[in-house]
Amino acid sequence: MDRRTFLRAGTAAGGTALLGGMPAPALSQGAAARTLRFVPQANLANFDPIWGTQYVVRNAAILVWDTLYGFDDQLRPQRQMVESEEVSQDGLTWTFRLRSGLKFHDGSPVLAKDCVASLTRWSARDSMGLMLRGLQEELVAVDDRTFRWVLKKSFPKMLMALGKNSTPMAFIMPERIARTDPFQQISDYVGSGPMRFVRNEWVPGAKAVFERFADYQPRQEPGNWLAGGKRMLVDRIEWLVMPDPATASAALQNGEVDWWENPITDLVPQLRRNRNIRVDIADPLGNIGTFRMNHTTTPFNNVKARQAVMAALSQEDYMRALVGDDNNLWKTLGGFFTPGTPLYTEAGGEALKAGPRMDLAKRLLAESGYNGTPVPCIVAQDQPITKAQGDVTADLLKRIGFNVDFVATDWGTTGQRRAMKNPVGQGGWSMFHSWHAGADCTIPATQIHLRANGERAWFGWPEIPAVESAIAEWFNAPDLAAEKAAADKINRAAVENVLYVPTGFFLTYQAWRSNVSGIVKGPFPVPWGVSKA
Repeated sequence: MDRRTFLRAGTAAGGTALLGGMPAPALSQGAAARTLRFVPQANLANFDPIWGTQYVVRNAAILVWDTLYGFDDQLRPQRQMVESEEVSQDGLTWTFRLRSGLKFHDGSPVLAKDCVASLTRWSARDSMGLMLRGLQEELVAVDDRTFRWVLKKSFPKMLMALGKNSTPMAFIMPERIARTDPFQQISDYVGSGPMRFVRNEWVPGAKAVFERFADYQPRQEPGNWLAGGKRMLVDRIEWLVMPDPATASAALQNGEVDWWENPITDLVPQLRRNRNIRVDIADPLGNIGTFRMNHTTTPFNNVKARQAVMAALSQEDYMRALVGDDNNLWKTLGGFFTPGTPLYTEAGGEALKAGPRMDLAKRLLAESGYNGTPVPCIVAQDQPITKAQGDVTADLLKRIGFNVDFVATDWGTTGQRRAMKNPVGQGGWSMFHSWHAGADCTIPATQIHLRANGERAWFGWPEIPAVESAIAEWFNAPDLAAEKAAADKINRAAVENVLYVPTGFFLTYQAWRSNVSGIVKGPFPVPWGVSKA
């Protein structure tokens, strides 16, 4: 039985869907209206939005931790926790003042020292944060509501760094938590956001619970992505983990859950036939699939082995595996930026769209000196986006001569393992699949995966000076024309050296019950403003 037949059979079956292996609990009408039951994209296996970069962690974190600034739907940073900011005429000194009355979930006030500690931890892991660290003269609290960041060189994109929604975001935590080593995970989840994390109800692999924080003071402006007033209209949000799409579909149709973050395309026609279900594109800016290789270990420390992968890869194969035969949901890419946005370029990108060229791939692999050693391919089975890509890759690499060690795992374990720099034979890895929201790929500043500065780069740790110098040109560009010229250089260098391989651009869906209102489109589920009738 193929996947589509199995899914149709699973969702057509009568009876009650199972939530985490147990029947759905009965709720009173009042409690049900105040509780939003949400099926996230993956399990919340860990909960430290600075330590890692997984979107599922970011999506939970925006409920619990607030930020100094937040992107609106035009990707503009707006004040959030900050009341005002001043920048000196020379651009070297930034002074920030917090809004009054901000509180953490334990009742303590949010102070400037908490911001200093939080920004210090964040800047050790984020690409823009690392740039700020390199320019930093001092970052100090002036008084309880004011802190100052003094730089050695101006950094005009400061507010973008503090407000971006790409991971890791600059979340503000209590000082005692923010003092945790940035390369170790936190174990205390107190924030100042609109919801508090109910730790004693957290069951990794099954459930995570958030309750409305009564002392949260939203801004007066209307909510808009991460900007404006984050007004919670429900008292409780239950994340119910359902890695099996058929189970999630049945639960949504039976009214056991209210909102499903990412229904797979195969199930959308059936969901649309249900008059109690609404389905829409999750985000018009879409997503870019990624094939990420480890540049620090054999065989992919040799550019010819990476070029062999790029030569063999067919983006169409990946996209059809991901979203099916609806050609309106995907397109091939000749570059690394979001199509349709100002910096999108296919300069030097012919090789990305020319595949599959199997004879060339086999020749490049032979020239790389590859000797048949196993290449661990880490593939999360509980994440449809990674599973679909991984299945295509396993077959592809075997056909060109790689000895593929297919490691079927879950998304949480993938997040743990891809951070390991061990040799392949000692728990290391050769490749994994992921994806990046199109909202994160419009400019170099928000693309952590585009950096090529070795140990400070994203997983795979590429070191490509030509990419880094072109990114520096973009940061220093005086106008859009200069930014586009820099983007062309970035694209050429990234393709030539195979920084990673984009597997294509694709759109995804979200689905919710018709008694739920306030759902908006965006690169993450926006929970504020959502209510149930």
